[in-house]
Amino acid sequence: MKVTGKVWKFGNDIDTDLIIPARYLNTSEPAELAKHCMEDADPEFAEKVSPSDIIVADKNFGCGSSREHAPIAIKAAGVSCVIAKSFARIFYRNAFNMGLPILECEDADRFETGDSLSVNFDTGIITHMKTGTTYHSRPIPNFMQELVQSGGLMKYIQKKIPKNPRL
Repeated sequence: MKVTGKVWKFGNDIDTDLIIPARYLNTSEPAELAKHCMEDADPEFAEKVSPSDIIVADKNFGCGSSREHAPIAIKAAGVSCVIAKSFARIFYRNAFNMGLPILECEDADRFETGDSLSVNFDTGIITHMKTGTTYHSRPIPNFMQELVQSGGLMKYIQKKIPKNPRL
């Protein structure tokens, strides 16, 4: 699987309160969460982000609380993937469970807002579209890509469990 999109760059320690502020946690509706995605880090993000855009950050993206609302908000905003030097472990798992692909890349600091990247999930190769320079991340394993393509863990499981006509 491959995506291409424009970069939205953020720094270190982007916590879940910056991704989706706690004042909006009275809903779990993806479309409503998307309206406030990254609002406290960049008030214009939700209005300007386009489908297939890519969030890039430095270290410890998704730290803080373990709320699932954060990857839901990012995915619902149309972001195709998140690339960071490192992720908080709970956010990492929640992202894939919600169907949001994320990649760890030591070179994330080389990208800036407005850059265009092509990301190959199978190989982990990230290509800067203007310069042609390639960077490496760990490829996303096939099983994790299946979770993403299914729309998350619950939808993946629903596809795998045979329907029982008696229920």
